[in-house]
Amino acid sequence: MSRRDLTPLEARVLAVLVEKEHTVPDSYPLSANALTAGCNQKTARDPVMDVPEAEVLATVEELKSLSLVNTVSGSRVLRYEHNFARGMGLPGAAVALLTQLMLRGPQTAAELRQNTERLHRFADVSSVEGFLEELAAREQPMAIKLPKAPGAREARWAHLLCGPVASVEQAAAVAQPRDEEVALLRAEVASLRQLVNRIAAELGIQP
Repeated sequence: MSRRDLTPLEARVLAVLVEKEHTVPDSYPLSANALTAGCNQKTARDPVMDVPEAEVLATVEELKSLSLVNTVSGSRVLRYEHNFARGMGLPGAAVALLTQLMLRGPQTAAELRQNTERLHRFADVSSVEGFLEELAAREQPMAIKLPKAPGAREARWAHLLCGPVASVEQAAAVAQPRDEEVALLRAEVASLRQLVNRIAAELGIQP
């Protein structure tokens, strides 16, 4: 059964729950207030959001219908926990990578290794790339390696949980061959101009 694309806020809520499970375990599962604060956090977020608690709670209900979030009762306030790994059928390492991609946007494998350290420790960058390639090779891909942007040393990865990625990297990759073609044409024109000038000089005429 194919999954539906998540909305940006659904992805943010889900990723915040995964993140906070590891970074503030004493406060997890999260209250509505803590979850909203995590969604609107100004650091380690791209894009930065400013959403009201009511909207966050409505999004939680949608995620509950997808079996990705559960409500935990038994305390004075309702709390929420994720069911990402089981709901998506993913190992913990893949969950960590997708979580950081949902929180911070496209990143290189090296950046992901660093940013996921508190969620999952990868032995090296190649192990990060291995999990990313597995996510990209799924029948319904969850990650994609973006074309390397001009001047970039490494390609970035993005998640596909919210649908296809329209990225700056992709636009830049399309533009790069055109830029190279223009540069070649300019070089040819300059070479022809030099040839014309030389012939004109030999003939003693003004080019």
